[in-house]
Amino acid sequence: MFTRLARLAVIALGSLALASCGINSVPTAEEAADAKWADVQAAFQERANLIPNLQEIVMSSAEQERETLEGVIQARASATRPEIQLSADDLNDPAKMQAFQQAQSELGSALARLMVTVEQYPELRSQENFGRFMTQLEGSENRIRVALRDYNEAVRQYNTTIRTFPDIIGAKIIHGAQPMTPYEAVTEGAEVAPELDMRSGE
Repeated sequence: MFTRLARLAVIALGSLALASCGINSVPTAEEAADAKWADVQAAFQERANLIPNLQEIVMSSAEQERETLEGVIQARASATRPEIQLSADDLNDPAKMQAFQQAQSELGSALARLMVTVEQYPELRSQENFGRFMTQLEGSENRIRVALRDYNEAVRQYNTTIRTFPDIIGAKIIHGAQPMTPYEAVTEGAEVAPELDMRSGE
């Protein structure tokens, strides 16, 4: 009887030790970060999906701004190329993350330049369709900012988990875990929504 109880105690202690060595915590943290990255991709895709609407609105009202609009369209094409997209397996590759960040930053900058140009056209700002687009864009930029913040926090938690005792044991020996790459602005402030003031010179 005593031997059986001792064996059960050893099994229980062993299970507890394994649980405290990253067996469950590492994959749990990794899955959380992967899920947050999916939210980031969805937020950026939502912004990209708005560009065709902007193209139609601006082309019909500001023909002379084709060049600026073309910059947005080209930046969108670059940011949505299949080879620039990141899967969960790529999140520990800083070079791939940097390429993704650069493409998204260029699209954001192109949009901001177009919005500044549009300031010169009160008749465009007054259009109902353009006002609706601006509301959608501002909402999209805010969702991008929140998704990036949540992703970076999940990455921070994952990276902390795989580097601290006792989880580091399971992370290195069992999971072969590698640090994930947080999303960082290519240029300062590039990851936050631009301040788009469409009022006429107030």
